[in-house]
Formats: sequence, structure tokens, C-alpha cells
Amino acid sequence: MPGSSNRDPGGGAEDISVEPISLDTLLASVGREVGVSPWRTVTQRMIDQFADATDDHQFIHCDPERAARETPFGGTIAHGFLSLSLLSAMTFETMPPIENTKMGVNHGFDTLRFLAPVKTGARIRTHFVLADVKVRPSGWVQTAHDVTIEIEGSKKPALTARWLTLTLIERQPETA
Repeated sequence: MPGSSNRDPGGGAEDISVEPISLDTLLASVGREVGVSPWRTVTQRMIDQFADATDDHQFIHCDPERAARETPFGGTIAHGFLSLSLLSAMTFETMPPIENTKMGVNHGFDTLRFLAPVKTGARIRTHFVLADVKVRPSGWVQTAHDVTIEIEGSKKPALTARWLTLTLIERQPETA
């Protein structure tokens, strides 16, 4: 459920509750940094589980000894798409839902660049800048966030992207 989280170790915060905001508050936030997620450790277990889910078992991700010998990384690194997929969890930990939200869905990315590898054991967090909001007559709200996944202690971020999402808002009865 957006706004709350109870996860096992290897992730971010254990108990998070983010209060909903009004659509007017969201609209007034365009152009601002609207959140920074808690730090989250990327573990070898997470990388292995992602490799199993995606059938991407390249040694740079799954074989620590070989990766230490044969890569410039000094060990295994997370899949770029694993780092990207953690945006959902970091959003739920950080970003307030819009009041009267029925559901939210990914709409895609306008831009996406992987800039630095996330080494096993590294801590990452996401900075969210609200770039745009479009309110559709259908009740859907499209948001565009410029997101940067920071790697603790690294000058370069893991990735930058413009992430588009759609949120369906339950229509409220008009009051007279």
C-alpha cells in the first residue's frame, strides 16, 4: 500500500507512513525537490534474486570471485534494471500519495541514463524533483519526476531519469 512499508532487511526503512497531499499542493510543488528517500543497501541476495527473476546471471552480477578477478569493479555489481526497479519502493517510502488516489501506474520514461555501477553492499537513495503535472479530464493525473539515484560516496549517480506516472483520482461529489 502506498505510504506504508514493512520489509525484511536489505531494504530501506522498516516502518514508514507518508501522509497524502492535495492536488493543489502537488501542483504548487512543480520545479521543486519533493523528496529524498532513505538509504537502501543493495545486497548480493537482492542481486541474485533479481538475476533469478530476469534470467540474467552474467558473472559481473552473480559470481563475486570471478567479478573481483576479471572486472574493474572489484566485485559484483547490481543490474542497472535492479537499481531502476527500486524506484518503486523508494517512491512508496518517500513520496506522499495524492488525496483520494484509487491507483497509480507507471507510464514510462522520457529519459534514462545509467551513469555508474552500483557495487554489492553499496547504499543508494533517490532524489525526486517534480518536473511536471498534467491533470486530465478523465480523472488521471500524470506526473513527471526527474529522479537521481545517488550512490553513497560516489561522485556519479547510478542513474538519472525522467519518470512518468499516472494516478487515478476518485472524483469527489460537488458540494453546494
